[in-house]
Amino acid sequence: MKKNRKIPTSKLLGDRAEELFEAARRVSEMAYCPYSHFHVGAAVLTSDGGIFAAPNIENASYSVTICAERNAAAQAVAAGQKSIVAIALYTRTATPSTPCGACRQFLSEFNPRMEVHCISDRDEVLRFTLDELLPNAFVISL
Repeated sequence: MKKNRKIPTSKLLGDRAEELFEAARRVSEMAYCPYSHFHVGAAVLTSDGGIFAAPNIENASYSVTICAERNAAAQAVAAGQKSIVAIALYTRTATPSTPCGACRQFLSEFNPRMEVHCISDRDEVLRFTLDELLPNAFVISL
């Protein structure tokens, strides 16, 4: 991500956008990805204004790899925050990447209408609501 660039964002993020995006970019440097070399960082913004960031963590047994998105959301939940209003996903790629299907389902548990901001090393920003990325998410009605 270029230094000192201004990324236009939603009204929801307002002046917190750069902070959220920078947290995702910065934490991607901590990624443990010896197999794919695909560094990912995610940062979530909770309804009380907290930001929780985490990288992806791979494993030789790919099915137990932890995606950055789920890791960041888990950090928020571990801190007692279960209402996530936005997530920034940073990848070291030419074009932004979107969350995988498992992450989309995982995140929908905490707010199916959260904003999803996908960023990379270029100026393009992809913006969605989670329910746009995962229509008809699996839910259990109790």
